[in-house]
Amino acid sequence: MKDLQVADVVGRVISEIESARENFQPQIKSNEIGTIKSISIGIAIVSGLPEAGLEELILFPNGISGIVFYLDKDEMGVVLLGDYQLLKVGDRVERSGRVLDIGVGEGLLGRVINPLGESLDDLERIQLEDRWPIERQAPRIMDRSPVTESMQTGIKVIDAMIPIGKGQRELIIGDRQTGKTAIALNAILNQKDSGVLCVYCGIGQRASSIARIISVLKENDALKYTVVMVAEGNDPPGHAYIAPYAATSIAEYFMSKGRDVLIVYDDLTHHARAYREISLLLRRPPGREAYPGDIFYIHSRLLERATHLLPELGGGSLTALPIVETEAQNISAYIPTNLISITDGQIYLSPRLFELGVLPAVDIELSVSRVGGKVQIPTYRSIAGDLKLAYVQFEELESFVRFGTRLDEHTSKVIEHGRRIRASLIQAELDTFSVVEQIMILLALTEGLLDQIPLEAVSEAEDSLRKAAKELPKGLVEQLLSGDKFSAENKAEMISIAKGALKEDV
Repeated sequence: MKDLQVADVVGRVISEIESARENFQPQIKSNEIGTIKSISIGIAIVSGLPEAGLEELILFPNGISGIVFYLDKDEMGVVLLGDYQLLKVGDRVERSGRVLDIGVGEGLLGRVINPLGESLDDLERIQLEDRWPIERQAPRIMDRSPVTESMQTGIKVIDAMIPIGKGQRELIIGDRQTGKTAIALNAILNQKDSGVLCVYCGIGQRASSIARIISVLKENDALKYTVVMVAEGNDPPGHAYIAPYAATSIAEYFMSKGRDVLIVYDDLTHHARAYREISLLLRRPPGREAYPGDIFYIHSRLLERATHLLPELGGGSLTALPIVETEAQNISAYIPTNLISITDGQIYLSPRLFELGVLPAVDIELSVSRVGGKVQIPTYRSIAGDLKLAYVQFEELESFVRFGTRLDEHTSKVIEHGRRIRASLIQAELDTFSVVEQIMILLALTEGLLDQIPLEAVSEAEDSLRKAAKELPKGLVEQLLSGDKFSAENKAEMISIAKGALKEDV
């Protein structure tokens, strides 16, 4: 009986095996293999991958990868993301079947990485939560919410006259060594304890400059809420090209979690030059200033990703501070004009003001914010609303004084007041002012309380006002920071406190 049962089981097994063998369809995975036809600095020409797609990741020997940059009938141009000297003509290459992506997650905060997401700080392995493609579609118009909140930079001249809103794109523009990076650093330092996360993307920077920035962030306890992405000047041009897109994907991950994020691109001039280098090496036709015709598109598709999302999508925001370098104050050059037309305003830094010691060297006449003024704290608007006009009028009058023009009493007062405005807007590098401190100083300025202070003593007077601002009653501070209108009673109370603080300086 047992023999019959065993035979029955064996028969069923044999029958199932035979059935499976008859119905078996082989699943043979074939990898496309190509070869390198030629190599140049940062690029390779590859043949033999007919099914490869644009922007697909291609795998080379020695762990090097690249991105398909253009497709032709018999070959393709690939931007290399590693050392081209490790490759040679004839090497075999493979398709990856995916686009370039980067790891994202909370573990990136406080870390220094390269555009491929690899750690550069020799710390423990980064804990990632997901991988996102570096090229992502910008949020749809219907998914965007109006800019409704102010992004404080801690810089008086910007927060008072050129305010920035969360979700805005504000260009920082100026010649070399005029303090562009310093403004961006100030903005990052001012986000401490505000809940805003920061991403600093250094493109084509010297290693010494990046080391200084990281040191400043560490010393001011700002690295813990910041991700630093570095594409140094001696890195392959492909790193400089993908860096801002990879950094933006990291920032978008935090934005998708409902967080407010500030991203700095330092700077997009180097990014444009890297793109031009890659394009010319791949023999793409040059256009104005030898840049390819789609240079506007590569920056617009990057900066369009900065936005403020709807509440039902988390309500997060991504504020972009792209930096661009000008030559001989030529803001009408190709790349600067492109970025000016893409962004929502610009902060222009003047070499003339820098040489005069007016720091930050913000040229108020050429600087503008097309969005932030609408979300500026009401107290700011009521106090500093006419400050920009008064300063511009002062600068026009000051030019006549140089010719020894005899002035009437009213004109003399306007010039003396304007000089106090300029002196009070001078601010030490990395010294951030809180909202209440700025309001106290601006109120004293607009009410003429600083006009009685000698010009060389304005800085000491500001220190006294800052101390007084820290001791304001809690109820008054809450009133100043609220969305309510600045009442006459609050104004009178603050003027009285300011006069008391300035008694010793008058």
